[in-house]
Order: sequence, then C-alpha cells, then structure tokens
Amino acid sequence: MIIQQFYDKGLAHGSYALIRTGKMIVVDPARDPQPYYDFASQHSADIVGVIETHPHADFVSSHLEIHETTGAVIYTSKLTGAEYPHETFDDGDVIQLNDIKLQAINTPGHSPDSICILIEDEDGKETALFTGDTLFVGDVGRPDLRESVGNITAKKEELARQMYHSTRDKLMKLPHSVIVYPAHGPGSLCGKNMSPDLQSTIGRELRENYALQLMDELQFVKILTTDQPFVPKYFGGDVMLNKKGAPGFKAGVDAVQKVANDAELEQDILVVDTRPKIDFRNGHVKGSINLQDGEKFETWLGSIIGPDEQFYLIGADDAELDKMIAKAAKIGYEKNIKAALLEPVNGFEIVPDLDLNDFVHHTEDFTIIDVRNNNETSEGLIFKSAITIPLPELRERISEIPTDKPIVVHCAAGYRSAAAVSIVGGQVTNVPVYDLGEAVMGIEASAHS
Repeated sequence: MIIQQFYDKGLAHGSYALIRTGKMIVVDPARDPQPYYDFASQHSADIVGVIETHPHADFVSSHLEIHETTGAVIYTSKLTGAEYPHETFDDGDVIQLNDIKLQAINTPGHSPDSICILIEDEDGKETALFTGDTLFVGDVGRPDLRESVGNITAKKEELARQMYHSTRDKLMKLPHSVIVYPAHGPGSLCGKNMSPDLQSTIGRELRENYALQLMDELQFVKILTTDQPFVPKYFGGDVMLNKKGAPGFKAGVDAVQKVANDAELEQDILVVDTRPKIDFRNGHVKGSINLQDGEKFETWLGSIIGPDEQFYLIGADDAELDKMIAKAAKIGYEKNIKAALLEPVNGFEIVPDLDLNDFVHHTEDFTIIDVRNNNETSEGLIFKSAITIPLPELRERISEIPTDKPIVVHCAAGYRSAAAVSIVGGQVTNVPVYDLGEAVMGIEASAHS
C-alpha cells in the first residue's frame, strides 16, 4: 500500500493518492489533476476512484475532471447534495481496493456533510485516517463556514456541537497508532491552531490537540466558535462550485485572454498587479492593486476581490503571468480575469517614499492604518494611535480613514501593506499615502526591547 501526500503551500492544502496493486484512489484533489495522473503513471496504476470529504470552501477540486478523464468513480456523502455523477459514501459504506478497505465515517462539525475515511490494510488492521477538514494536526475544523451556503446549512454553534460528538464518539475511539492525514496544514483559514506537521497519529492528537482534551460540550462550543480567522470573500462560491463540479483546469486557464501591454483597459474594471512592489512603486496603472506573487497569493486574491468581480491581471513576464493565472484558477478565479497582460505602458502612477526618520520621530503627524487581522491587533498595537482595518475589509472601509494628514500603512512584515497602500492610494488623492513596509519589523522589535 502506498500513500502519497501532495501539499500545496499556497493554500496549505494536502491531497492524497492511495495505491494498492495497480489501482489508485485520490482524496480531496486540487484544481490541477496532472500531478495525480503523473503519480499514477509512475506506479503503473489506474485511477479508479476520487473521494471528496466535503465540498471545500478554500480551493476548487478536480474531482469532476478526473472522473471525466479517467472514468474514476466519485464518492461523497449523500448529504453533500452533489450535482455531479457520484456514489454516496457514508457510515457503514466500504470501498474495496483489492485487499484493503476504505470505510466512510460521517463526522459533521466543520460542515454538515463531512466524512473521514478509515483505511484497513491487507491484514485487517486499521492503519490510517484521511480526516479532511475534521481533524488537523493540533486543531479541528472551524464550524462557521456553512451557515449560509451548501446543500445543508447550520449555525456554527450547532456544527460545533456536532464536532464535539464526531471527535469524542468516533475519532477518539480509534486505535492510537492510526496515522492522521488531514486536508490542511499551518496557514489554512479552515482552522486556527494548526501544527507545522503535516501528519500525526490519533494517539498524539489525544495528547496534544487542544480540542481533544477533557471538557464538556459547552466549553468545547465556546472554544471552537471563538477567535476563528476571517472568512475570505470566495469561500461561499467555492463551496457551491465544488458541489456542482468545476470545469477542467487547463481549459479554464487557456481560455484567459492575453492582450498587449499597450491595450486600452476599461476604466471600471479592477487591475491586479502581481509584480514585485519595487516595480509597482516605480510605475503602475492608476487604481491598481499590488498583490504580489507569494505563498498566500490565492488567499489574498480571494479575500480582497469578490467572487463575481472582474479584473485585469498584470505579470512581470510571460512565465510569471502564466503562473499567476494558474494560481487564480486554484480558487476558481480564472473566470474573473477580463484579460492578462505584462507591465502596461501607461503605468505612470508611483508610490511615494516615506522619510522613515521623520515618521519615527513625529508619528503624531501621520494617520496610521494597521491592516493586520483582528486576532493580531487584539494582542496589541505597534502604534497606539493606529486605526485598525484588516486588509480584507479595506476596500469597503476606505471612508473611515481621515485625510487631513499624510497616511502611513503597515502590517506585520510588508506583504499586506504593499497591497493596502495601493488600495488606499488609489482612492485617496489629497494627501500622500506611504507604505511602512518591512521597516515595521525593526520598529516593533525596538518597541519590545
């Protein structure tokens, strides 16, 4: 038996291939199915099944494309209300993969339709568990993403109660040696306390996972519904797309129109410029948003830009542009791209340089905007006078920013502030808008020394 994890750092997403004697099943596949095809070919295996542990909110799955390409059967809970061809896979159902068994366990909590998959090896031993978004290393799935989307909706408190019983009545009773293979790792917004490790065991989680410690149901519900991270704008749309089944990855990417860098851009359509911030600062299209390539590009794209908003996509070169289109497609946003292009010739706007010494010694002369997340700012502000507006909310809350003094924007390390200063600077024109950038780290270190 071979179990292979495919891990995407950009979305902190783990998918899996399980092979036994020439047959392969894929669990929670990413948007691009090619890595699974390549792995199957390397091992001379046929892909015979795809299992969806639930309709994912944070990425688009290729389950339908794999089915249409290979004929593999898609398995998912009957509660999903799947609109694609599938076989239901719920409590008591078993997939026989030659001499090993895959058994469904209904584990509502993260979503009403969540399942886990227990693997029984050729000797009849329970050896592994694909946990989807139910159980992570050091955490369990957040319960607040299905209050208004999906085939079945439920309030977060109800789902938290269901998670309490899914963990206590089912998962925590499994042998301690069972290996846990979750669908997400650190950085995912599907939980709040994930370990850097990408797999674990039931025994380790019983010892170390805060959510599996001794507590009553009310305590558990309170803990699980408190201090969860923000919900990106695209999450609800991806749940519905995954419930329906997404179109093919390559076809979607290839359909994105590319235009010359001197093309005239429509004034009322957003521009997302993915070039490094130094290039953006030296010249960009007025009003464009500097969302640089990085490990979390997909999450920030889907947090700042709405699922129905069109945008132009700008890249540094042809290879970079292709990469960014593919990243947008991982969350289903390739359909939002009006056109893609390289650095436009009409990019005359610049971002002014901040006199850091003047700012540090006269912070009272500036309006300071802290765009970190609420859980970060609740632990303390770097500048006491700062106005806190998380980056995902900034476009909608520009009117809250006073414009009687120059504006300085900061985050924790410089990535988010580059995006934020482009958003604010595109709307505020009567005072300069500065990016504190990476300098904030030195200022924060000095404040705590």
